[in-house]
Amino acid sequence: MEITAQIIEGIKYKPTLKCNLAEILFDELDINSAKSSCLISIGQNRFALSKWVSPKRTRSYPYERIYNTFSASKRITVIPIVKDEGIAGDRDFLQWDTVSLMSLLDVYVILAYYETAQKHRSRAGKITNQKFDKNSVKDKIEEISNYHSSALHWNLKELKNISTVLKKVKESYRNISDEIEVDFHNEKGLDSFANLVDENLLNFMESSRLKAHSAQSREFLTIQPKEILATQTKAKITITNYLGGKYFFTVDEVLLKDNNLYLIESKHSKSAKFPSVGDIKDGLIKMMLYTNLENVNIDGKSFSSSPVLQLTSEKIKGEISSDSESEMQKMFFRINNFNQPQKEFLQSLFAEAKENNFRISLGKS
Repeated sequence: MEITAQIIEGIKYKPTLKCNLAEILFDELDINSAKSSCLISIGQNRFALSKWVSPKRTRSYPYERIYNTFSASKRITVIPIVKDEGIAGDRDFLQWDTVSLMSLLDVYVILAYYETAQKHRSRAGKITNQKFDKNSVKDKIEEISNYHSSALHWNLKELKNISTVLKKVKESYRNISDEIEVDFHNEKGLDSFANLVDENLLNFMESSRLKAHSAQSREFLTIQPKEILATQTKAKITITNYLGGKYFFTVDEVLLKDNNLYLIESKHSKSAKFPSVGDIKDGLIKMMLYTNLENVNIDGKSFSSSPVLQLTSEKIKGEISSDSESEMQKMFFRINNFNQPQKEFLQSLFAEAKENNFRISLGKS
């Protein structure tokens, strides 16, 4: 099953989960030692800042970090444009759809690069503990603090200057190679990446979309260990939006009932009573998208859609949902011996689902 849909007016979503972010004065900021999500104060301005450890979304599940910054009106995220782990490791590149998604979520992207690293202790030809050029990141944060256009305009502007950053990437990895005596992947790959962007930003978009589409096809054929599905009916969904972005996702499970299409994102835990907070917030980013879909189609036929975040566990008894009555929820909490923090978290999670018109279910796998 292949689904198409549109997001026409941007994302409308109100998070309710509490994220107590530490606040750092700009003068004291070191992006390498800062928390993965935090608040930054520059004079009278205040921003929420997050950072990625890889440009590849599936490596570090950065959506939780993005979610944690949604309490602030202005959000910045720092993403390495390239991460080369050494000749014996992986090399990942930034993709257009990552930046486009951040633009859709109104997040300003700083294209960062690594300045230092250490030789891996046990694996020859690999490096570890890569550190950003902290001064260049601070310069960009300060620039954003005085920037009055949208995240979309900022992100497109930065992409147009991507070759300048890639030159610094090449210089940094050469310096790291000389210092710790580790070889890296051929620079021709960086040159090709730079040429692709310089020649035509639209080509860069299309190239990245093709790669994202390929990744979507691979994921469609794969059931991840954390996905425990009732029907195993995965489906591809391609979302287009007014920003020119095209997003290729895989819905974990779909259910077609009458003229309503249920889009089910699944998170599972083997050892805990419900999935980790990080996994849940990762799923909530999908809910941000799915709750804003319009013109949902399958083979040219229109459907209404209902997003569902399905949480399962092998350690749980019974089933509950965000639609359940308060007394049923209390009974469920009591049967499963939830402590007070767990109950408060789930109640806040259910409140977020109601506030944003999607459903959360929690039960035994």
